[in-house]
Amino acid sequence: MTELTDEQRAAAFKALGHPTRLAILGWLEEPGSFPPQDRPAEEVGVCLKHIQARAGVSQSTASQFMSTLQRADLVTCTRIGQWSHYRRNEDTLAALGHALIASG
Repeated sequence: MTELTDEQRAAAFKALGHPTRLAILGWLEEPGSFPPQDRPAEEVGVCLKHIQARAGVSQSTASQFMSTLQRADLVTCTRIGQWSHYRRNEDTLAALGHALIASG
């Protein structure tokens, strides 16, 4: 397991400091709970338009939320045509959880 630097941990906690971003990360744990897509969400991630709809925010705000989560390495993005699809980065989340346990 990769260990996170102090800067990486701080970026992750800052990204998770907004209730909607935290909720999005939780929703992405079950990609099948989103509407069907051309390609399965379990394979490519959840399309931004579905995240936007569930969050009840504008496309711009949804993009900003996902960009923040991506910069913190909490999600990964796959582009398919003009669409962005997001998945949780389970490696980073596991390392973050491990860091919390180790520091407690």
